[in-house]
Amino acid sequence: MAHTVEPLAKKILKGVLVVEFVGVFGAYFLFNKMDTSQDVRQTMSKKFPFILEVYYKSVEPSGMYGVRE
Repeated sequence: MAHTVEPLAKKILKGVLVVEFVGVFGAYFLFNKMDTSQDVRQTMSKKFPFILEVYYKSVEPSGMYGVRE
């Protein structure tokens, strides 16, 4: 029985790692797009204002003021 559980645990672990990698890559891609394009920020403010607020709260402590304008 232990031999069948071990491959299942490895598959689950690999799946979790893939989901984590995709999530981190997606967050970086979205942050980079919002950081470089005012049009993307404007679209985000209309469709997903909570994500834009998280972006602003993460950028302002780094000293990058004036991004909201």
